Amino acid sequence: MPRTARVKSPDAKYHIMSRSISEVDLFRDEEDKLRYLKIIKRYKNKYKIRICAFCIMDNHSHLIIDANGADISKVMHGINLSYARYFNKKYGRHGHLFQDRFKSKVIGNNGYFLRLSAYIHNNPHSLKGYEKSVESYKYSSLGIYMGTRCDKLKILDKGYLLGLFSRSCGSAVKLYVDYMRKYAGEALSREAEFKDEGTRYVDTRCILYRDCTVEKVEKFLMERIGATKAVLMTRNSSKTVEQRAIFALFLRCFCNYSSRAICKVMGSISQSRVSMLCAKGIDLVLEKSDYRNLMADFMDLCIE
Repeated sequence: MPRTARVKSPDAKYHIMSRSISEVDLFRDEEDKLRYLKIIKRYKNKYKIRICAFCIMDNHSHLIIDANGADISKVMHGINLSYARYFNKKYGRHGHLFQDRFKSKVIGNNGYFLRLSAYIHNNPHSLKGYEKSVESYKYSSLGIYMGTRCDKLKILDKGYLLGLFSRSCGSAVKLYVDYMRKYAGEALSREAEFKDEGTRYVDTRCILYRDCTVEKVEKFLMERIGATKAVLMTRNSSKTVEQRAIFALFLRCFCNYSSRAICKVMGSISQSRVSMLCAKGIDLVLEKSDYRNLMADFMDLCIE
């Protein structure tokens, strides 16, 4: 029986659920859950998506993702494949890890968005020790929203959800805690408090449509990092590998090119090499000051 085509839209927010096959726990220890979140962070930076909520349980995970113009199938296929490779190598196993495809549902309105966030954040209530304090579960975004736990991975985008309550962080978080208390009841501790960060939230959401041309990318990189077209097409040169890595990452993120399409643009390189270049590109924009603001600046050009 053929699979039903996914409902996808460039400006959609999605509820994503991934579940393991029945006989295997998806996450056996805290290291596994942390690795999954780190992989999500890499793909967040790779595709410039927004993570609005998450909860990582032993045998499944919940995410609310603002696709921001990206193809959600590509994003989740990459995340789950990367994690499956890690898991199989760590535990010396082979074969499938995830139960069929991930499940995705477009979030149609703000009311459903809020109810869904509460449902996701309430998931740990069935775990021993969290029956009356779901906010203390480390692998859920609820504690980050409440300000009781730091977002060390910088993975969460809090503005959209809190902005539905108030532009003031203190008021928004208090209102969300009240909302969660009505939804979760005794699962949220009576002493649950929040930290007022003094932040104001303004909805500045603009959809990043992934239809930039190669020529626009080349022009931008030439102006910003001196990457000429000849340099970007040069193979096997250690001197140009950083610029080529940035180029490959931009083609993936902003032009929505597949590995095969990037191979054609960059000239007779393998798809595995493209993957390596994209991975290096992510590291560069995260860690090297010369490239840190490149993607944000290019995004500004794309949405002008």
